[in-house]
Parts: sequence; C-alpha cells; structure tokens
Amino acid sequence: MTKIIIIDDHQLFREGVKRILDFEDSFEVVAEGDDGTDLIQLYEEYQPDVVLMDINMPQKNGVEATAELIEGHPNAKVMILSIHDDESYVSHALKSGALGYMLKEMDADEIVDAIKIVAAGGSYLHPKVTRNLVAEYRRLSERENKGSFHQTEIRRPFHLLTKRECEVLQLLTDGQSNRAIGETLFISEKTVKNHVSSILQKMNVNDRTQAVVTAIKNGWVEVR
Repeated sequence: MTKIIIIDDHQLFREGVKRILDFEDSFEVVAEGDDGTDLIQLYEEYQPDVVLMDINMPQKNGVEATAELIEGHPNAKVMILSIHDDESYVSHALKSGALGYMLKEMDADEIVDAIKIVAAGGSYLHPKVTRNLVAEYRRLSERENKGSFHQTEIRRPFHLLTKRECEVLQLLTDGQSNRAIGETLFISEKTVKNHVSSILQKMNVNDRTQAVVTAIKNGWVEVR
C-alpha cells in the first residue's frame, strides 16, 4: 500500500485528487494539508511514501516546504502538482529535492502512473515540462557558445522569470504603472505588485528602474 499526503490550498482540488487516488487499490491518502507549513508535522506523523504538493500556497510554497522536508528527511519523495509549466518553476522544484513535477491538466490515469513511478524510486516530469527544460537548456548553451551575455535579439528570460512576470517586465519597460499593467493584463493591482516584487527578487535588483535597465542590457525586453 502506497501512503500519500496531499498538500494544496484549494480544498475542491484536493478532494478531486483524493477521489482519483481512492479508486486505486494500492493507494491510501493518509492525510491532507492546505499549506506548506503543514508538511513537516504531517510527514512525521504519517510517514507517507509520497507527498503530492502544490507549488503556490499562501504562507509557505511548495518549493520552500520541499527543501525544508528534504533537509530533515532526505529520503522523502515529493511530487509537485502545479498549473505552471514554466521552466523556472520546474528548476526551482527540482533543486529543492522534488522527484516529480506533474501538471494539474493531467488526467486520472496519468496521475496514478506518475505516482507509481516515484513511489517505486524513479522520477517523473510531465512531457510538456521536459520539452520546455530542453528548449531552455539549448537556448542557454547557444548563448554561452556565443561568448557574450548580451543579446542582439529579444529573448525573454524564461530561465529566470515566469511568462507572466516577463509580460509585467515588458510593461514596466514601456513605462506603465501598476494600475495600467493590471488593466492591460486583466489582473488586480495587488497581483501586479506581487509580480513586481518577485521580479526584483529574482533579478537581484533593488527597484523597478534597475530591473528595466538590466532587462534592456540583456535583450530581454523590447524598447518601443
């Protein structure tokens, strides 16, 4: 029997995954949590064979929770189950110690098969994720071979930022305010602020101006 813990802040999604897994005779969902902060306590209490975990959660995200768990329990088997197929998300998840990266668009049979692979000691990446990682690796290799970090063509920094963050970075370069960016992308101003904060942190810069200058120098945005 493969014991499984599900960590996801969306209750309806958790329940849906649990129903899928309950149909598999060799699976048993032994516990559920709604944030990465729950992981250590639940893991130590239930000693699961596999942890299924969302990557975006309000207090502690899946990457942080995975890294913390692996530090204390290096043999733990964590699978990320996410809506994001961006290589930046995948890279961070794998670096934290996750053995699998599934997409929430997967059907029931694919989820079951992926869990069985990881439970047996293997690793699993969704095919779409694998393609993106390979494409990013090739792009970075080509850039290194040219011997220059600066680029003459626009190449979005998907190795560093998510697709949405790249869109926000471009609009920052265009001189748009947070409110204007929100209206352009049909998201709230608060969400824009969160994206900007994430961009500054990932680019290791202090403010929007530094982010824009760095992006222009590296050919990540259009100057229009």
